[in-house]
Parts: sequence; C-alpha cells; structure tokens
Amino acid sequence: MSTTTHTRPSPPAPWRSAFESHLSSMPSPEFVFASLHPSPSPQTPTPYLPRLRYCIYRGMWSQLPENHHNNAPQNPRVYDSDLPTFTTDVRMQKVGELFASSAGKASKEEQVRGSGGGGPCEAVYWIKENGMQWRIKGTAFIVAPDIEGEEKESSGVRTVKSEIGARMRVVEGGEDKVGEWSWATELTGHFGNCSPAMRGSWRNPPPGHPVTGEPDKDHQLAQKVTDLHDPIARSNFRVVIIKPDEVEATDLSDPETARRHKYTFVADAQDGMGEWKEEELWP
Repeated sequence: MSTTTHTRPSPPAPWRSAFESHLSSMPSPEFVFASLHPSPSPQTPTPYLPRLRYCIYRGMWSQLPENHHNNAPQNPRVYDSDLPTFTTDVRMQKVGELFASSAGKASKEEQVRGSGGGGPCEAVYWIKENGMQWRIKGTAFIVAPDIEGEEKESSGVRTVKSEIGARMRVVEGGEDKVGEWSWATELTGHFGNCSPAMRGSWRNPPPGHPVTGEPDKDHQLAQKVTDLHDPIARSNFRVVIIKPDEVEATDLSDPETARRHKYTFVADAQDGMGEWKEEELWP
C-alpha cells in the first residue's frame, strides 16, 4: 500500500468518542455538508459561492462500520483515523467543487473523475436528541476507482494518499498486517455497506440534467444493484473523506450550563500527526 501513515502510538482525537456517541443516537446520521462553487461570472465580487446539501455519515475512514449484509471483502483492522466519511456520485456538483476550490484548482474532466480534491468544506451535525451541534471545518478528498491498480499514480491519487495517510495511525497489533491493507478494498467495502437500492442510485440518469425523454436502459431510476463490481455504478461511486482542522461541539442541552468546546488541530512539522488543542467557549 503506497501511503504515508504513522506507526507510533497516537490516541484518538479528544472529541471522537462523544461525536460518535451522539451520532449513534440519531435515527439517521444526517448532516449538512458545505462546499464552494466557482462563481458563474468573473464580474462577481467573490470567486466562490456556498453550496449546501444533506449527506449521510458513513463512519470514520479505515474503520468501516460493521454490516452483516455486506459481503464485500474487508480490510484487516490495521488503521484508525478521525476522518469522517460519506458517499456520493461523481456526477454531483460537490465533487467538481472540491477539485475546483482545492489548492491545485483542478477542473479537467479526467481529473475530476479521479481521486483527489482537497477543497475547503464544513459539515454540521445537529443531534436534537442530545441538544448538541457539531461543526467540522477542514478539507475534503475524493476516493475514486483509480486509487489503486493504475500503472502510474495520478497527482490526485498521490495527494489523497499523502493528506489522508498522514492522519491514519496503525492500531495496536496491526503493525504486521500493514501490507495487507488496501485503499481499493476499503472503497469496495463502503460500496458494499450501501443497500442494493442505494447502489442502484449510481445508475440513475445524470443528476441535474433536464428530463428530455426516456433515459437509456443503463441509467434508470429505482434500480437495485447486488453486484459489488457493477461497472456503471462503480464508475460513478465515490467516497468523500473529511480531514478536520477544527471541530466545535456546542452543548445546548441545558440553557444554564451551555458551552461550546473548540478543538483545533496543530500539525507536527516533522510527521504531520500533531495534536488537538481544546478551548472552552461561551455558546
């Protein structure tokens, strides 16, 4: 596995346990994901405009949630991370936005259809069952089918493996299995964790395109996909990984004791791992 990871002991982020506990109390772990869309006109005063949509939290990267309906091959438990994930369709605007607003400002079709991205983002989770709001600020990266198996890695693949790999840590007892862990296996595992109906959505007609007639037989609504390697669904399926720089937990469960806790990641200049600094703030 070509990546940058760290084998020295490193504990989970101090906010991780509470975050996952709160999300587990939700009937469905929905959140609002915000990205930046390039302004449609060069005459506008700002180069980007905000775009928001609801997404579903799919666990932390390298810690695929258990699902007894998922018959996809699974990676051994080698890595842990504090990197929230969700799934999307490469044809959705958010994918292009994460490329266009990244440091490399990639916009070519072949770039956007591959791994990469790294544009700024925010994710907000409102857990009304607990009176908690979580806000994650950082950058988001796309994992596509080219993440492994290509003769030559693209710059996007190298960026994902470097930026995300820097925040992946080897778990206790995982050192001897590092070579068995695969990015492509993890990607297929996320596809397998989706229901057949959800997998079928990646065979839908192109999102956002005008309805001008009957779509072709390969792109129909309400399909169910059971093949983990369905070529059309897999060509459109993507995993998005959020790399947090700042996390805010606002506790509004009791008006008399309401607080906001802000966690800021301070990277280590030598290895990129770093640590989280916590501040207690008024809400």
